[in-house]
Order: sequence, then structure tokens, then C-alpha cells
Amino acid sequence: MKLTNYLGDRPFWRVTLTLALPIALQNVLTSSFQLVDTLMVSQLGDVTLSAVGMAGQWGWLAMLLGFGLCSGMSVFVSQYWGVRDIKGIRRVLGMALILLFLLASGFMTLALAAPEFIISLFNKDPEIIAIGSRYLRIICFSYPATMLTNVLATLLRNTEQVKAPLYVSMVTTVANAVMNYGLIFGKLGMPQLGVAGAAIASCISAWMGPVLLILISFLQKNLLIGPVKELAAFHLRDLLAFIRRALPVLINEGGWSLGIVCLNMIYSNIGYEHYAGITVYKTFADLSFAFYVGLGNACVIMVGKSVGQGKISRALQDANRFSCLLPLAGLLIGGLMITFRHSLVSIFAMGDNLSLLTIQTALAVTVFCGLEVAFRNIPYVQVVGIFRSGGDTITGMLYDLLPLWLVAIPAAWAAANLLHLPFIAVVATAYLAEDIPKVIMCMKHFKSRKWLKPVTKEGKAGLESYKNQTGGNMV
Repeated sequence: MKLTNYLGDRPFWRVTLTLALPIALQNVLTSSFQLVDTLMVSQLGDVTLSAVGMAGQWGWLAMLLGFGLCSGMSVFVSQYWGVRDIKGIRRVLGMALILLFLLASGFMTLALAAPEFIISLFNKDPEIIAIGSRYLRIICFSYPATMLTNVLATLLRNTEQVKAPLYVSMVTTVANAVMNYGLIFGKLGMPQLGVAGAAIASCISAWMGPVLLILISFLQKNLLIGPVKELAAFHLRDLLAFIRRALPVLINEGGWSLGIVCLNMIYSNIGYEHYAGITVYKTFADLSFAFYVGLGNACVIMVGKSVGQGKISRALQDANRFSCLLPLAGLLIGGLMITFRHSLVSIFAMGDNLSLLTIQTALAVTVFCGLEVAFRNIPYVQVVGIFRSGGDTITGMLYDLLPLWLVAIPAAWAAANLLHLPFIAVVATAYLAEDIPKVIMCMKHFKSRKWLKPVTKEGKAGLESYKNQTGGNMV
């Protein structure tokens, strides 16, 4: 078997890097929003850092549901783009905007109505609840802006227009850093607002995102700009078809993110210093994850486009290649994180702002997760990159949720509350209990090829032709 069947040839890499690098860089810049907040808030001490991390879980849950909406949209957009169905793409955008409004409004309303209750789910310390609630009441106004930016950027990326989202992320990241510095510490002529300043800075820079994307789109005359009536030119059957494909992804991301929130509740109740440590790790881990997102999005675009065009053999070849590349990228980046873990953690530990226990926790979690990330990337590329782009959103939902809720969460709870294992052992239990069964199930489904479920006429015809060529055997 040729090595290029697994690692790709020159044409494959030319397209992959053209798509993946701008997307990865954009996600690095997007992730740096949280990095800047965490880095600057960490100067205010363990309690504040932990409180902001817990408040951030509510926004993270909202953003993952928004990501689910974007992923559901990608099923249609990437395949419609393969046959250049521009009106179909705009119909999908219109339906996505309606769902986005409902989703963002719900999370904002709950954050404004009951911030203390939300923070108390993670920790009962009155000081943490007070600080976290103050932050949550403000940061929730960024949710609609962030979701809208993600929907617009997803449409552009899935139609191979990756530069505009990158440029917007560059501007908003710089603006976020400058305003954070000024509003947290009272610099650059701005008032010193502490943790509230961090939330205000993030809100302002978040709303710059959709405004700039729309302005750039007017100048470029790209797919975002067109007759408004085309956004609303969908019928009930179109909406039902969209929901049928997108709802499993929303349930997938919502159920998975709720599961992770439950795990974080288990972690945070072991001790706020431990939680501050894992907050530090997750901040720079999110930056590294941006590179996997870049490759994953390239996979969605390339595989989805080929499936939509009915080029099933090409879709399978690219799917095989990405199935190898994502774990290899995890080995490389995980190794770098372990090698430079002391330098990474020291960025947050300046002076005596963080306790020794927080620093030790961050270092230990970095070592374990750096070793495990290659393994975790196997189901990630299958569920997010391959199954969804092929049109199969239900199987990925089941494989993502069942191991998490039936195995990982009970195992982590028992490790923490019955066995009273060390914090890093609880984290390891949660990760391995989720990933081992998920890898086995995902690889079996991938090899069956039953995830190929086109939504275009050309794709369905191509799949039938492929079945005839292989004697009807999809395995």
C-alpha cells in the first residue's frame, strides 16, 4: 500500500494547506480571546481565575451548541458548494440565523436571570459566586455576536473563502488584548474595572466580528451578500430537512458539552486550586486545538465537496488521509506541549499570584493530556470531519454521547467521591473512559462506509454508481 494513500500527495497537501492554515490561524486568534482573559485575570489571583473559569463554562456550553449549529449547516453548505447551488446555500444561512437567534437569546436570558445559580453549580464559595456572577452578567452579551461570527465564518470557510474570517480575527484579537489591558488594570486612560473590565473588553471585541465580516463581504461581493429574500426562500420541508440533519449535531454538541460541564463540576468540587490549574492548561490547549480544527475543517470541505459532487472514491481517499493526519498532528503537538510545559505554565504564574498546587496541577494535566491527545483525535476527526461531511449526523451523536454519559461521568464521579483518587487520576479516568470505547466504535463505523449519506442529487447518483462498481458491498 502506497504511503500517499495515508499521508497524501502534492495535490492533496496543496489544497489542504490552502484551507487548513488560514482556518487554523483564525482559530488560534479566536482562542487567544480566552488566553488574553485568562492571562490577565490570573494576575488577580487563584480565586478570581477560578471564578472566571467557572463563569466561562456557561459561555463555552453556548458556543459548543453554536458550533453544533455550524456543523449541521456545514453538511449542506459543503455539499451544495460542490455543485455550486448558491441559492441553496443562502437558504441554509437563513435557517441557521433563525436558530442562532433562539439559541443565543436563551443563554443570555438565563445568564442575566440567575448568574449566582449557574456559578454555584461549580463551587459554593461565596467569594467565587460573587466574582463569577459579576463577570457572567456582562460577558453574556457577547454570546449572540460570537455565534453570529461563527455562522458567517463557517459559510465562508465551507465555500473555500477562508481569508475574510482570518482578517477579522486578527483585528478583533488585537482589540481584545488592548481593551483587556486597559480596562482590567486601568491603563491607556481607561478606568480600572478588574474582572468586569475583562468581560466588557470581550463583549466589545466580539461585536466587532460580525460587523467587520459583513463590511468585508460588501466590499468583496461574496456569498454573504445577496437578495434578502433568498435567506427566507425556504419552505417548511426545507426547514424540516435542515433540522433533521442539524438537530442530531445540536444534540451531539449540547449533550457532549453538558457532559463536560458535569465533569468540570466534579473537578471544581475537588478544590478551586485544582480547577484554576486545569483552567490554565485548557487555555493554551485551546490554542493547540486550533490546528486540529484547521485540519478538521479542511476535511469537512474536501470530503463534503466530493460527496456532494458524487465523487465517492475521492471522498474515501481523502477521509483515509485525514484519519491518519489528525492523530499524527496530536503526537507532534502533544509532545511539544509536554516538552515546554514549564515555560507555558510560567506565563500565568508571575510572582505569587498562583499557588504551588495550582501550578503543579497545570503541569500534571499537561503531561497526561499531551500524551492522550493523539488518541482523542481519532474519534474527533471521524465524528466532526468525516461522518458529518458525509451526511451522517446521527451515528456521530450516539458515539459521542454514550461513552461520555454512560461510562466517563460515572467513572469520574466514583474516582473522586468513592475512591478519593488524586486529581490527575480523576482526570485520566474521565478521559480514558470516554475515549477508549469511542475510538473502537468510530473506527468500525468508518470502515463500514455507511456514513456516506449525500444530500444532493449528484451525490446520491454517485453513491449508487459506487455501490454498483463495488458490487453493492459498502464494507
